[in-house]
Amino acid sequence: MRLPALALALSALIASPALAETFKTPKALLQALYSFDPESADDDGPSPYSAFFSDHLNKILQADLDNTAEGDVGAIDFDPVIAGQDGEASDLRIGQPILLNGRAELEVQFRNGKNVTLYYTLVKEHGGWKVEDIANQQGEAPWSLSALLGDEE
Repeated sequence: MRLPALALALSALIASPALAETFKTPKALLQALYSFDPESADDDGPSPYSAFFSDHLNKILQADLDNTAEGDVGAIDFDPVIAGQDGEASDLRIGQPILLNGRAELEVQFRNGKNVTLYYTLVKEHGGWKVEDIANQQGEAPWSLSALLGDEE
């Protein structure tokens, strides 16, 4: 009987809407990302935001986890979506994307105790937009996820 297996698969998709959703525009992806509660994420992915991240970003996040000793933190010891360890993004402003060859780059500005500007690189993948990288170029310690994870690509 394949019917119970199909019903189980469909219920899993319904239970995790972020995983099932395809984001047709960069703005739709980022609005959903900033509306998402990371506490509600499945523990299956390398990040609570895995459903929003590209295959490549998830791959390098998983590699970091695989190479981190049990009990240690790894390369990312903060929430990159809010550029901090805690808090939340308020007064969110999503800039206009610059689109080129299946990629998009745009700014996201918000407050999390102070004004924050993050730079997103998105890729078109699996019929929708996904986050390929996040960077903060301000302050004393600028960072990007790909650089922190030692990505050479």
